[in-house]
Amino acid sequence: MLNALEVFTTVVVGLMVGVEFSVAFVINRILNALPEDSGQLGRAHGGRMLGALMPFWYIGSLVLVVVWAVAGWHHPGAGLVVTAGALLIVSVIMSLLLLVPINNQGKTWTPENRPEDWKEQMNRWDRYHYLRVAVLIAAFALLAAALA
Repeated sequence: MLNALEVFTTVVVGLMVGVEFSVAFVINRILNALPEDSGQLGRAHGGRMLGALMPFWYIGSLVLVVVWAVAGWHHPGAGLVVTAGALLIVSVIMSLLLLVPINNQGKTWTPENRPEDWKEQMNRWDRYHYLRVAVLIAAFALLAAALA
């Protein structure tokens, strides 16, 4: 049963990392290349859609890692799982303090009501997101290593 939990948790976290990586290095680059207001409108829609989904995915992933850490406490790799959990906590804190405030504003913007510095705010969100993706990749790598 523990083995199934380990694999399931690693897959769930891995998929989350893939989505966040895709946002950073594929989706946002596509949106930034669109003409006129299309990119900003796409980011606003993405902020609404992913902003509704990702909190459940982040917290669910963290809960799975905690259950794995508790259930596998005396098994090899437990320290890696605990460290991965700590990194997921860091990613949640980063999200709440740095990314969510910008996202909450950006998801309401239209070409008519966006602030003049909206591109700078999106660039700041992107920089914070790159850092969060790095933290998530590290957490995922630790979980994958703990499977061995």
